[in-house]
Amino acid sequence: MTTTYPVSLTLDGRRVLVVGGGKLATRRVADLLEAGARVEVVSPTVSQEIAAWADQKKVMVALRPFEGGDVTGAWLCIAATDDPAVNRAVVVAAEREHCFVSAAGDGAASSARPMSVLRRGDLEVAVGTSGRAPAAAVWIRQQLATLVGPEYGVLIDLVAEARAEARPGANWQAALDSGILGSIRAGRVDEARKGLRTCLSSSSG
Repeated sequence: MTTTYPVSLTLDGRRVLVVGGGKLATRRVADLLEAGARVEVVSPTVSQEIAAWADQKKVMVALRPFEGGDVTGAWLCIAATDDPAVNRAVVVAAEREHCFVSAAGDGAASSARPMSVLRRGDLEVAVGTSGRAPAAAVWIRQQLATLVGPEYGVLIDLVAEARAEARPGANWQAALDSGILGSIRAGRVDEARKGLRTCLSSSSG
């Protein structure tokens, strides 16, 4: 495994190809739809969920085997079948088209590896294992969920508000260490907002 470069992809309106129609493909399609991707599924058979999304015009489905040309024009490709040979063919086609690809059960061949993500508002905490132990990534994300509560999403909102007003040189670390998270947990959001801005103002310059 080589060292990866973690990123957060903006897929809204962009074409993403999913090859496969089973449980894994269904989970991937659900995540992609949440991200606003324009999802196309290629598989001889698909799950009831994928078929329902197709009926609702949320995804496009081609009920046939994968063909190399399916990858053309896709921003991202997901190989989610239970056939290693098909998944490998998807990887080869995607690499030829310079398209990032995630292949089920073959992290080494994948150029994109989905992570287990904990979301708190606009906060995203992603856990990855370079494709080697996805079950462990899910477990670690569940452990983090007990430590990172909804108050962190509120914190992100307050920081984003204050960022527009903060002066150059403001000490963000000191401001975030000033106890505002405790105020948010206690339901005193206005107090946290005022405290954050006061800390930033006093620490700038």
